[in-house]
Amino acid sequence: MTAFEDPVDGTVVEETRPPRLLVIGAGQRGRAYARAVRSDTKGIVVAVAEPDDYKRAEFGRSLIWGDSEPPAEGASFSDWRGFIAYEQQRRARRLAGDGDTPPGVDGVFVCVQDEMHREVVLALTELGGLHIMCEKPLATRLQDCVDMYGALRSNTNANGEQMVFSIGHVLRYSPHNMLLRKLLLQDRVIGDILSVVHTEPVGWWHFTHSYVRGNWRRESTSAPSLLTKSCHDMDVLLWLLCSPPYSSLPDLPPPHLPSTVSSTGALQYFKKSRKPVGAGAATNCLSCPIEESCKYSAKNIYVGQGLDVGNTEWPVRIVVPDIESYGEKSKARTALLSALAEDYDAGMPDAQVAQRNWFGRCVYESDNDVCDEQVVTITWDEDPLPASPRDTGLDPAGGRGAKTATFHMVAQTQRVCQRYTSLYGVDGEIYADSYKIVVQDFRTGKATTHETPQEGEGHGGGDLGLTRQFVAAVDRVKNAGWSADRAQRELIGCSLEEVIRSHAMVFCAEEARRGKKVVDWREWWADEVEGRLSKMSAN
Repeated sequence: MTAFEDPVDGTVVEETRPPRLLVIGAGQRGRAYARAVRSDTKGIVVAVAEPDDYKRAEFGRSLIWGDSEPPAEGASFSDWRGFIAYEQQRRARRLAGDGDTPPGVDGVFVCVQDEMHREVVLALTELGGLHIMCEKPLATRLQDCVDMYGALRSNTNANGEQMVFSIGHVLRYSPHNMLLRKLLLQDRVIGDILSVVHTEPVGWWHFTHSYVRGNWRRESTSAPSLLTKSCHDMDVLLWLLCSPPYSSLPDLPPPHLPSTVSSTGALQYFKKSRKPVGAGAATNCLSCPIEESCKYSAKNIYVGQGLDVGNTEWPVRIVVPDIESYGEKSKARTALLSALAEDYDAGMPDAQVAQRNWFGRCVYESDNDVCDEQVVTITWDEDPLPASPRDTGLDPAGGRGAKTATFHMVAQTQRVCQRYTSLYGVDGEIYADSYKIVVQDFRTGKATTHETPQEGEGHGGGDLGLTRQFVAAVDRVKNAGWSADRAQRELIGCSLEEVIRSHAMVFCAEEARRGKKVVDWREWWADEVEGRLSKMSAN
């Protein structure tokens, strides 16, 4: 055995059995987590499940078995069902005493399309004994989230021990947001928080790629954009304003629960009524008379500003997944233009239109219906703790006064997902963006700037941070004798209840938006979450 420095607490321990991991879904998110496993953890990705032959083979060659070796037994599956069937057989062989049975996996990264999360996670929990990280959102419907919540609570190993669960709320794990939370809740640099205004600027062309032309453009086949794009923004707000300051302690105070939720928003711009007159009847960029002057030109976004300048990664790879297999740029360009030229007319059934993406489609003629602008307002009533001061140094009411959070998701921005937040407290205010945190202290008049490191390109280091913590949690349970409960608290830092609460907040906000009303959070939670859980238990 060799010694290594623990990535979490810096202690030197002996390496035993590295966590073995499966990635289900070899798309952008699956590759991002697999690369993070390789670069920043002691875990190893040993298997992939992916229906697309090219994606699966490329993922395997680059991240598992290399160029010279064929996949080993249990390393490659054409879909997640293939893994489930194999794992059941593998466990049966092991129980039968077959000495040649290969080792299984300890944890799974679920990175399939959002609407598939429920089915995959429920199958994994039924199999049992596996730690699970599921990409956000948990699911696209509230009932599915509740179903998964119930199943995950009963996901145990052969000894009845709870398994670790992590959700892809990567914003919790970026160095920037971890520092911001420490400054606010532990150091209390601005005292009690009174108000937070948080903005997610999606980006004018990025929104069209994902939410007008891409996978997340229709609620019927995906979910509201507040869920698919901004559920982890809602999670961060609740993490800052609802969860206890020290989430790793075993004896935690209850969360400071919201009082009311309201929301406004709509599909304001990407619709036919906004189409430039000069575009005429064109429905595809490649046949549009004003394509060259249109900022939403698919040809310019994916070819001119993409492939032609050497980019074969996102978003080009999303349009043509095997773009690198064409070799010569001219052949790749032809394939890309061919994909962008694909279109539909009124004669194509809507169900067929909805089944796939149309990246060359005019953004004013698409079948999108999700909001491109939305505001959510959450309020908290004063809710002091009745107990005496805890050893955190806070008085019982500290951090639990009345407060308000406003979240704004907006498509038309130059920034692409570079969030920024203003926080107002009784003793000061903070401005935080993706790179710095500026604290203005009312008591001293002093302004302090904290530059925050950027670990990689994924969500300001959040991709690396989440992967690092999940794999470390799996490792502690596997090799250090930790209970999953301890690993969940100390390393994941997010409970199952917090996962369901942040998702439920999105569905509550959507109900408020559609009904043009202010929703009482506690009543809504009792009816829509606890009520559904009670029905599940009764059945």
